Amino acid sequence: MGFVKRVDVRIDRVVLHGVDPADRRALVNGLTGELSRALSDTALQAISQRTPVLRLGKMPMEAGQTGARKLGGSVARAIAKGIKR
Repeated sequence: MGFVKRVDVRIDRVVLHGVDPADRRALVNGLTGELSRALSDTALQAISQRTPVLRLGKMPMEAGQTGARKLGGSVARAIAKGIKR
């Protein structure tokens, strides 16, 4: 079995209800950083599928940029879990 050298992920839209506009960049940074780590997992590399929509449900968010970054990481982990199914 070979290894995936490149994974292209396209996120067409991120809906951020209740996120302060000043914290959005931190959330996106947390999301992309954790998603990169999650998708580099060899268990996910063998999966070849399209998942057009994932509904992750409500997730708590702490205030400020640190909270936004943590939320981004939580969203990324939930996405990886949804892809593994």
